[in-house]
Amino acid sequence: MKGWRRSPPVRRGVALLLLLGVWEAASRVGVLDPFYAPPPSAVGEVMFTLAAGGDLWPHLGATAAAAFAGLLVGLVLGIALGFAAALVPLVADLLEPVMILLNAIPRVILAPLFVIWLGIGLASKLALATILVAVLIFFAVFNGVREVDRRLVERVRTLGGGRRILVREVYVPSVTSWVLGSFKVAVGFAFTGAVVGEFVASSRGLGYLLQFAQSTYNAALTIALILIIMSVVLLLFACAERIERRLLRWRYL
Repeated sequence: MKGWRRSPPVRRGVALLLLLGVWEAASRVGVLDPFYAPPPSAVGEVMFTLAAGGDLWPHLGATAAAAFAGLLVGLVLGIALGFAAALVPLVADLLEPVMILLNAIPRVILAPLFVIWLGIGLASKLALATILVAVLIFFAVFNGVREVDRRLVERVRTLGGGRRILVREVYVPSVTSWVLGSFKVAVGFAFTGAVVGEFVASSRGLGYLLQFAQSTYNAALTIALILIIMSVVLLLFACAERIERRLLRWRYL
C-alpha cells in the first residue's frame, strides 16, 4: 500500500485522474462553459474520431516528415557551421554575430517570411525547423570545440598531430557529448518549427488542423490537437533520451 503511494508514476496518474474528474464535473454542472472548456469526455471523443476515421494520420505524417527532415538538415548544417566557426577565426567573425542574433530572437517569427519566400508547401516548414535546430546545434558544437582543454590540444600538436588528427581524436569526441546533450531539445525544436509553419500557412499538417480549429471556434478540437501534439512531443523526447543514454552510457555508469 505504501509502495504505490511512494511511486511517482502512480501519484501522477492519480492526480491526473482527479484533475480530469473535477474538469468533467465542472463542465457538466455549468461551472465551466462547455463552449470554451468542453469536458474531457468530449475532447476524448474528438480524438477517437480523428484517429479512427483516418483524418489524423495524413496530417500527422506531413508534420512528422517536415520535422524529421528539418532535424536532419539542421543537425548537418549546425555541426558543419559550428566546426567551421570554431576552427577558422574568419568564419567565426562572420557567423557568430548572426547566430547570436538568431538565438536572441524568437526564431518562429521567421515563419511568415519563409512562407512568402518558399510558399505554403513543405519547403517553408522544413526551413523553419532547420533554422531552429541549426542554431541550437551550432552553439553546441562551437562551445564544445572551444571548451576542449588547451593543454590536450598542445600535447597532440607536440606529438606531431595535425588539424585532421585533432578533429578526429580530440574535437569530435568532445563535441559528440555536447550535441547529444542538446539532441532532445533539437527534436522538440524541429517538431515546433513544423507545427508553427503549418499554423501560419499550410494545406495539411497538425498545425493546419489547429489553425482550422481556431478559426471555427472549435474548442474541443483545439484541445484535442494540443493534447495530440503534446503526446507526440513527449514520445519524441522519450526516444531522444533513450538514444542519448545509449550513446552516452558511460556518463551513467
